[in-house]
Amino acid sequence: MKRVRKLVIAVIGATVLLVGIAMILLPGPALILIPAGLAILATEFAWAKTLLRKAAEKLKKKESM
Repeated sequence: MKRVRKLVIAVIGATVLLVGIAMILLPGPALILIPAGLAILATEFAWAKTLLRKAAEKLKKKESM
């Protein structure tokens, strides 16, 4: 059951992330979907959590400038 949950989260998160990446070139809310996809993946994968944390730190750094 745990593997099924991880697989479902991986498929949903990857789909949202890939659609967000595609929307960089296509019209749409890429800047919303990419972090959302990473957040979904971060519930099960440490690498996604790390990427999400690094992106948040860079955003905070830019806001303080």
